[in-house]
Amino acid sequence: MVGTDPSDIAERLAAIGEELADLAIDHLREATAAVRAGGQPDPVLTAEEKRITRARRAVEKAVQLLDGPGRDLEAEGP
Repeated sequence: MVGTDPSDIAERLAAIGEELADLAIDHLREATAAVRAGGQPDPVLTAEEKRITRARRAVEKAVQLLDGPGRDLEAEGP
């Protein structure tokens, strides 16, 4: 992908971050439904939600690095 603009990659990563957020919310809803039903949340499910949330945060950091406010300052030069 020669010539790919970092802002294009940042946009794609932002979409992936949104998908990960949706997936984490789905896991949380499932865990809370178990609690409302009088049970305990599935520890595997909650661990998976935490792992997904960590991945989402990493993706968001990548988006900021590729398309963050510091990028505009670097483009202007000294």
